[in-house]
Amino acid sequence: MSLDVSPALLEQAERGEVDEADFVDCVRTSLPYAWEMVSSLVAQLKVDGGAFADNQTPPPDEQARGQLLRALASDAIRGALQRHFGVRLAFQNCHRVAVFPLDSSVDETLAKFTSVRNQLLNQSPELRDC
Repeated sequence: MSLDVSPALLEQAERGEVDEADFVDCVRTSLPYAWEMVSSLVAQLKVDGGAFADNQTPPPDEQARGQLLRALASDAIRGALQRHFGVRLAFQNCHRVAVFPLDSSVDETLAKFTSVRNQLLNQSPELRDC
């Protein structure tokens, strides 16, 4: 199971309506490495400015890598993180997470970052099995 869902949150889901703040808190506590990665990149983007902030350091272990994969591969989790932090997320190579502001002035940079060309250019033999 990718999230540690509390009985109260599960009850909300069973009733049909889930408070997104409760869901975000579940993500924060269930996937602490992924949460810290995204929140530190958001802070970096705010401090440094620019078109985006990204991480190029592989996770310390497979558990951390799994957290990133679960957080960014799930549309619900990824969407909740984007809304919570007010950013757009991009992902490459099982560890290269980037945050982009919602500002449309970076749309071209985001498109380039997520392009097929850049995906191919950002491959390496060390990352084949990640």
